[in-house]
Amino acid sequence: MAEDEPMDPTGPNFEVECPRRNGTCRTFTDGGHAEEALGVMNMLREHQQLCDVTLKVTHQDKKESFLTHKVVLAAASPYFKAMFTGGLKECKMQEIPIEGVHPCVMNRLIEFAYTSRITLTDMTVLHILTASVMFQMTRVAKLCCEFLEDQLDPSNAIGIANFAQELGCKKLEEKAREFIYTNFCEVCESEEFMMLSACQLLHLINRDELNVRCESEVYKAAMRWVTYDLDERKQCIYPLLEAVRCHKLNPEFIKKSLSFCPIATRNPECNEYLCKILQDLTLHKPMCLKVKQRTPLAPHVIFIAGGYLRQSLATMEAYNPEKNTWTKLADLPMPRSGLAAAVVHGFFYVIGGRNNSPDGNMDSNSLEGYNPYTNSWQSYTPMSIPRNRVGVGVIDDYIYAVGGSQGCMHHNTVEKYDANQDKWTTVAPMKTRRIGVGVAVLNRLLYAVGGFDGTTRLRSMECYHPENNEWQFVTSMNVPRSGAGVVAQDHHIYAIGGYDGMSQLNSVEKYDINANTWEFVSSMKKQRSALSVTSFGGKIYALGGYDGTDFLESVEVYDPQTNEWTICASMSSGRSGSGAAVGIEPCAKAPS
Repeated sequence: MAEDEPMDPTGPNFEVECPRRNGTCRTFTDGGHAEEALGVMNMLREHQQLCDVTLKVTHQDKKESFLTHKVVLAAASPYFKAMFTGGLKECKMQEIPIEGVHPCVMNRLIEFAYTSRITLTDMTVLHILTASVMFQMTRVAKLCCEFLEDQLDPSNAIGIANFAQELGCKKLEEKAREFIYTNFCEVCESEEFMMLSACQLLHLINRDELNVRCESEVYKAAMRWVTYDLDERKQCIYPLLEAVRCHKLNPEFIKKSLSFCPIATRNPECNEYLCKILQDLTLHKPMCLKVKQRTPLAPHVIFIAGGYLRQSLATMEAYNPEKNTWTKLADLPMPRSGLAAAVVHGFFYVIGGRNNSPDGNMDSNSLEGYNPYTNSWQSYTPMSIPRNRVGVGVIDDYIYAVGGSQGCMHHNTVEKYDANQDKWTTVAPMKTRRIGVGVAVLNRLLYAVGGFDGTTRLRSMECYHPENNEWQFVTSMNVPRSGAGVVAQDHHIYAIGGYDGMSQLNSVEKYDINANTWEFVSSMKKQRSALSVTSFGGKIYALGGYDGTDFLESVEVYDPQTNEWTICASMSSGRSGSGAAVGIEPCAKAPS
């Protein structure tokens, strides 16, 4: 074959090549051609030229005719493509009847087919979405769904979710359901919520993803729904109570409901059910641990604030386990180390500690709360006395501050904080003075583990019963630990690291509340005392601390299923004596 002889065009994957003697060959695409062609077609439609089909649209008493081109409709809609090319009788018809679609809606869809543009409003979007699904105009449906996603509000989210479900718009339905779960407390105040069927309500309050500060919000929402139409809905009370996770309710709340909520108390079955749950809670039965926790869709992080690195720190940061990243947040109002932390109703509280600086040391009785929605701090009523190296735990949304010290005075006293009233109340003291005490809450019982009494590093553990306002000794640890990290996980309490009077520890032991025994588990990779620990996603995180030489920035995570420790992303700097707890990811971040 000669060098410039054309190739056989019947061969596979044939492409025309310019002869070499004619130079380089390039293929060009004019991006404006398609738009210009559609513009010409639209002009022909407006002038009723070359049109080959008329859509006769009827909706109730509204009738209108639209002259169009079959090829344009077929290109924009698989529905019309099948109609005009599938051998149906409409292939040869010049007039096509369309019923059930408003002429204004049909006009918008036709304009989109010719112009790629459509105007959506609150009044028209649902009608246009319905018609676009009917005519399989997926691009229009996608735009409608995006419009509705932007319009989601507590007052309309349920309606949009149900509408999307009926039309098979799965992404829109998913977004609407997520909005409902995340904003449950606002959604349950809406008229749409009151119009839910019993089955729909049961399905909703059964969801793990509900974002509620406490289970009482779910209980109250269910009772409001029943009250809205009491005669028709009173038979639904008991199934709804079973769906509410009543073992997560505060016993005081249950007592008030039994005394003052006529809906539940007038129903003998419900009254008996609540009394049984109240008994389970106040007797601290292990079955309470089996009730599944809510797991809101709102991302959660591990907060850590304050601590000591050659002097007390004011810095705060948050760790996202899913991303394995740290984010700097707003500083504490005042530097503090030896503090403790807890989360109640979404707020991150820091309690006590000491401002240890070159200017001098000052023990603190202060209480400050961090608002993750504004990335800001606020001061609240201080404790009755300063408490450095204090331990804290939360029962029924009360923060218990346990032990600690003021100067050379080691406390055995305990006080609890009511966030609703911004008030501290003294409760029964421990049997032993403890600073550097680890505190954990399991099955509504408060455990004070180890610490230092001024003379001895302690192995002992005490348990506080809130109903009896009484402390009792339980089985001691295998080794003494002061400044250990203590955390509850499943049916166990873990004591992690600490100081035994001679050296910093990397050993870990766990207490089984059912067997009333301690046993060692895998040791950490690093020796750590004055570390911070918290539980997140079924794993235990050990953050920072002091190894006898350095203040650590490293973080280890323990998996109880594999009995293994692994290293994750380090903090921005070393620190010991910090406060840590799990809370909602902040909406705002600190400036870098």
